[in-house]
Amino acid sequence: MTSNLTTAPAPSPDTTRIQRAAAAVTGNWVFLALVVLVAAFAVMAGGTFFNADNFRNILFNASGTMLLAVGTAFLIIGGQLDLSVGSVLVFSQVVSAKVMVALSGSAEHNYPDATAAIVLGIAVSIAVGAGWGLLNGILVTRLKIPSFIITLGTLGMALGLAQVITKGTDVTGLPPQLVTAIGMNQILGLPLPVWIAVIVAVVAGLVLARTRFGRYTYAIGSNAEGARRSGVKVTRHQIILFTFMGALAGLAGVLDVARFTTTAVSGHSADNLVAIAAVIIGGASLFGGRGTVFGTAVGVMIPAVLNNGLVIVNVQPFWQTVAIGAILIVAVAVDDIKRRQQLRAS
Repeated sequence: MTSNLTTAPAPSPDTTRIQRAAAAVTGNWVFLALVVLVAAFAVMAGGTFFNADNFRNILFNASGTMLLAVGTAFLIIGGQLDLSVGSVLVFSQVVSAKVMVALSGSAEHNYPDATAAIVLGIAVSIAVGAGWGLLNGILVTRLKIPSFIITLGTLGMALGLAQVITKGTDVTGLPPQLVTAIGMNQILGLPLPVWIAVIVAVVAGLVLARTRFGRYTYAIGSNAEGARRSGVKVTRHQIILFTFMGALAGLAGVLDVARFTTTAVSGHSADNLVAIAAVIIGGASLFGGRGTVFGTAVGVMIPAVLNNGLVIVNVQPFWQTVAIGAILIVAVAVDDIKRRQQLRAS
């Protein structure tokens, strides 16, 4: 008996290789963009840009954003959003700085209790940030209100409370040991905050790519109801994601204090947008279910390199905002095209 079914011809080896090469270029276009940026500034600025000290500064400047972007990546992949990260960072560092100033001792005695105060201050900052994240998670999951609205509300609450505590002025008088031991301490040629950001990113990347928690995060971002019917405790998982985000904001806050020896009550207003932009530029989907920590790390480095390079070549740094906005639009457009192609294919 003969079959009426026709079999599509197998693609030629050359066609297969071309398709794989195209997929590789598409998947790594952001990394290629970063390489092109570095090469362009190296040509324009020469050794002023392309040297170890400058790259160290770029990594140092990007370390805080990296922490925020890692937490944001988990949330976006899980189908959520947190606009409050900058305000949570400020509130956490304010409380932490108050604790360190109160417990470190007097300046005339060279802050005799500085070590204990610093350790406790770091723990307080992370815990306070995690508390705000926990609040965000509970409100989003229990009230069934979009995370965009909830975190927009807590953005104002956290920043307002920080201003109430400080009366609008930054906290000063922190022990200098905070800077020497953490903020400017170098290990193998890199500042300690850079190593902390790298370790967090590597561990988070492994968790996302290799563990059940990571698989659940992707599943919830792709189809929360489907994940719930498959036995995933979606509500608990989402609360953990928000709590993790808050803890990283708290860690970024205390590292910011360690770097500048003062809080920044009026700063960090754009941190949420910078973190979200880094995640989206790095290949994550605003619709959830797709993204990587590696892509996020590359997305963080692009604005960091842009900002540094533009200053060196004497271009107004305001152009950085223009460039990042354009890159973000391109990234979202690419994501939308991919999503439509997947929908047509299914």
